[in-house]
Amino acid sequence: MLSTIDVKKFNTLIEINALINSNYTDVRELLTRILDSATRLCEGEASSLLLVNRKNGELYFELALGIKGVEVKKYIIKSGEGIAGWVALHNKSIIVNDVENDKRHLTAISREIGYPVETMIAVPMRIKDECLGVIELINKKNKRYFSQDDLEWLEIFANQAALTIQNVRSFERARDEIQLLQEQLTVDQGYHTLIAKSSLMLEKLELIDRLAKTDSSVLITGESGVGKELFAEQIHLRSPRSQAPFVRVNCAALPEGLLESELFGHVKGAFTSALATRRGRFEAADGGTIFLDEIGDLSLALQAKLLRVIQQKTFEKVGSDVSVTVDVRILAATNKNIENMVERGAFRNDLYYRLNVLPVYIPPLRQRPEDIPELAAFFLKKCMRKVNKQFEGFSDQAMEALLSYSWPGNVRELENCVERACVIGQNHRIQPEDLFLKQNGVSSPEEELGSRNLKRAMNIFKAHFIKKVLEENKWNQTETAKVLDIQRTYLSRLLRELDITNPKE
Repeated sequence: MLSTIDVKKFNTLIEINALINSNYTDVRELLTRILDSATRLCEGEASSLLLVNRKNGELYFELALGIKGVEVKKYIIKSGEGIAGWVALHNKSIIVNDVENDKRHLTAISREIGYPVETMIAVPMRIKDECLGVIELINKKNKRYFSQDDLEWLEIFANQAALTIQNVRSFERARDEIQLLQEQLTVDQGYHTLIAKSSLMLEKLELIDRLAKTDSSVLITGESGVGKELFAEQIHLRSPRSQAPFVRVNCAALPEGLLESELFGHVKGAFTSALATRRGRFEAADGGTIFLDEIGDLSLALQAKLLRVIQQKTFEKVGSDVSVTVDVRILAATNKNIENMVERGAFRNDLYYRLNVLPVYIPPLRQRPEDIPELAAFFLKKCMRKVNKQFEGFSDQAMEALLSYSWPGNVRELENCVERACVIGQNHRIQPEDLFLKQNGVSSPEEELGSRNLKRAMNIFKAHFIKKVLEENKWNQTETAKVLDIQRTYLSRLLRELDITNPKE
């Protein structure tokens, strides 16, 4: 006959096992539930789930529940070091009911975080005799000792956690292979992956959906590196012309004489090196879309010829008086202030109005910090495949640095930063020092980073951090406030101010 506590444990095991074998996608929450259940049912005060870094055998804290959970996560445990390190090295479970006198115990960590450890139980998470990590419970409630029964139940929970980790690693490998194939197909076709999570960018994509259905010209503006070309690609891919050519021209890359020939083509003998008749980019894009990047660098003479193409769909090749007719949709982009150029006479106002039928402004990265975690994760995965290295992501401190930096070079600078960190990083997670970002997140006093934008970036980080702690504590606000070392009423105020809500409510 099972006792009441046995029934509770069995019901919890059945519930978690059902989640493991379902299409449950929030793996971190599932591991948190396993750890929380084990801690509660074995009556521990605190607990941790540590994973083994397969490159060097070190253990890092993936999850830590309890009053000092956030603080303990900054530590790395070497192979064989401490009680958890001993368990991982020997792949054996252990009960230590007199931690103070156990030579394996890392007293330095307990002392630094101010949390005395009296009793401990630790078990390996195994798959086919391989230790993936360790689950440890600290200080059984009411000053009692952990028992053999606790150990046996914790081993069952550890097996469930190991199965979860194995499932997610298998899923991630399959997903990454599929994503790699999709990305390779996209690259082979000449397109890029567009990552967007912020409300600002999602609104832009909704606008792109509407613009794509028309044939009107689109002028895409925004700072250098924000991804104007990627939005031009999306307009084409979502349009009725998606199966036709998408032709790109960087108007700033060629001198005026060569650019005219590049755009409109030339006939044999039109100039000294014209040894054969050549078609231009507009002819190549017939039936499809042409993307004119850095349109603000066009000379006034070329602007006049471009205006005629927009109005009449015709042009003449260099050295020819025969008109060529094309059916091309024009997308243009610039990081310059075109309206100011029009006022100065550097850009034709009639061409500006023709191009600016459907304007799209892409905001800089510092105004949409919600996109930074997604972009950084995408670039890290991309670079890991390139350099054949593995990271578990970014440390909290590294993500804070990414979120508080101003990104004057926008997405292009972020990609370069992550790639550099991936190449030089030596830890299981990318650390702040790997990023080489300039102090305080600003590159110079003249940088255009207003206090409003910085405050917004910091609020995004705070919201991200608080959500993470809430998830680790099952959205229990009282426990979360204890972990954050703040008053429960102050946490409630923060949740309102930062618009944090439980997704399950």
